Amino acid sequence: MDTLNKEKKIIAIWAEDDNHLIGANQTMPWHLPAELAHFKRTTMGQAVLMGRKTFDGMGRRILPGRKILILTHDQNYQVKGVKTVSSVEEVLTWFDQQDKDLYIAGGSGVYQTFRDYYDALVKTHIHAAFQGDAYFPEIQQDQFNLISEETYPKDDKNPYDFTISKLIKIR
Repeated sequence: MDTLNKEKKIIAIWAEDDNHLIGANQTMPWHLPAELAHFKRTTMGQAVLMGRKTFDGMGRRILPGRKILILTHDQNYQVKGVKTVSSVEEVLTWFDQQDKDLYIAGGSGVYQTFRDYYDALVKTHIHAAFQGDAYFPEIQQDQFNLISEETYPKDDKNPYDFTISKLIKIR
């Protein structure tokens, strides 16, 4: 996220609907290729942390060009090509010993666990309402300044309007 500055950051990145819904049965309840392209552009070359259920919901697909960390309580959980971590402390130790931004990419429990560590937020608001079972936890967004916002209108490949907001923590 080069618009912030060169200092590495812990950044929450997510897409939500009008009701803060982020998932249904460990998957996203919408398909927006332009939003997925934004996620790829934003996280490329950086590190992405997600929970085991989120990773399993993606079919255990490893995202190329990024360091993937999976947070799980299962000490035996291993997937070739990802780093498995089992605690916030282990994630923070790893983060301190490397030079990449760390994007927190879900699910709701992982977002909640790291909410006190966010330096920045990258939120996609999908202008629609869906059915699902996972919601983004409440974060005091008034502790962050909006630095950019861009709205993407629906088109033949993206059936919903959406807005991407980038916010940085007030220091």
